[in-house]
Amino acid sequence: MSAKKVAFYTLGCKLNFSETSTIARSFENEGFERVEFSEKADIYVINTCSVTENADKRFKTIVKQAQKANEDAYLVAVGCYAQLKPEELADVDGVDLVLGATEKFKITDYLNDLTKNDHGEVHSCEIDEADFYVGSYSIGDRTRAFLKVQDGCDYKCTYCTIPLARGISRSDKLENVLQNAAEISQQGIKEIVLTGVNIGDYGKGEFGNKKHEHTFLDLVKALDEVDGIERLRISSIEPNLLKNETIDFVSQSRTFVPHFHIPLQSGSDEILKLMRRRYMSDLYVDRVSRIREVMPHACIGVDVIVGFPGETEEHFLETYNFLNELDISYLHVFTYSERDNTPAAEMEGVVPLKVRKKRSKMLRGLSAKKRRAFYESQLGDSFTVLFEGENKEGYIHGFTENYVKVKAPWDPAKVNTLQKIKLTEIDEDGLVRFEEFPEAVSV
Repeated sequence: MSAKKVAFYTLGCKLNFSETSTIARSFENEGFERVEFSEKADIYVINTCSVTENADKRFKTIVKQAQKANEDAYLVAVGCYAQLKPEELADVDGVDLVLGATEKFKITDYLNDLTKNDHGEVHSCEIDEADFYVGSYSIGDRTRAFLKVQDGCDYKCTYCTIPLARGISRSDKLENVLQNAAEISQQGIKEIVLTGVNIGDYGKGEFGNKKHEHTFLDLVKALDEVDGIERLRISSIEPNLLKNETIDFVSQSRTFVPHFHIPLQSGSDEILKLMRRRYMSDLYVDRVSRIREVMPHACIGVDVIVGFPGETEEHFLETYNFLNELDISYLHVFTYSERDNTPAAEMEGVVPLKVRKKRSKMLRGLSAKKRRAFYESQLGDSFTVLFEGENKEGYIHGFTENYVKVKAPWDPAKVNTLQKIKLTEIDEDGLVRFEEFPEAVSV
């Protein structure tokens, strides 16, 4: 009898990708064959996200895609949205099973005869039961691997549902992280991206144990010693948890690359207080200055939310001007959307959708300008590029250690190789062309 086929679709963040990959391996261990989501499968697993309203809407579209490929397939929803709104997902036509935060890693235990249900069956927990840690990493999906080191969050930002969807802050043991990193490196993967909900909070144990056995700096130092890893990248870290010691260590590190992604959310201290963020704008300036001081070439990405309740035109311009003057490299712009059971959803001063969209567009324009200026500042310098595995319209793409995206005519021999290059010019599509130093190729 041929193996049952399973396909996966991931919405949202790097953390979700690492968890989808781990769930997929559990299926493969049970004898399932993994196929592409566009192919006919017996089971489709959709890993959901709840950060934006758009992710909610996309879920229904993805369910329809699966039904188109096989209308008799068994459909499973997992992830953040599945924890927050399980009944809502169970009501979507075609969905058979919805698993919450603690159940998603035991998904194969819930699969019996794969008979379609008239209505989605829900297995979800109270979120305070999500007090244990499940390690994850993505492998085989792309050139770089996402390694989960932490889950959950103890912060109480007024706009965010993540603590409701993922529970308290908890971390993997250091020896487990190092073992996972070693397993990844043995697969020939050249770059690992550290991921989690609040990775700077690394060190809190399971079951709400708040004792930090190891700090984030301990983690970074230990990973730098793992054999076979060429590059390590920190995905996103809160400004109040990014300490000088970490910045200084990365600047001297063997493997950690000069790239930081630091959520700001607003350049207005008034709005930061309404959001219940744990810093003010001056601390953010201090973090950027420190990075620039020890790593002038570093790439610095910023998360920012527009249209938060109470954000006046003055507040928005304060954010715009703050970012415009800051020596950063790009922005991830989020248009605020109301989420149930968050304090922000009850706040006064609701910003009209039209105004939110206009502000979002302005900041996206600023991001394009910042990225262009950053790329221009790197021209003429030499870097190492890691080439990706996809042929995009006859070109191969890759990223330098400081996250400059480069392109070259497609050459399959370059896939997953590191190569020394000199950045030469920015193409009309905004990507950078380069000269090669053939003698310095590392495969």
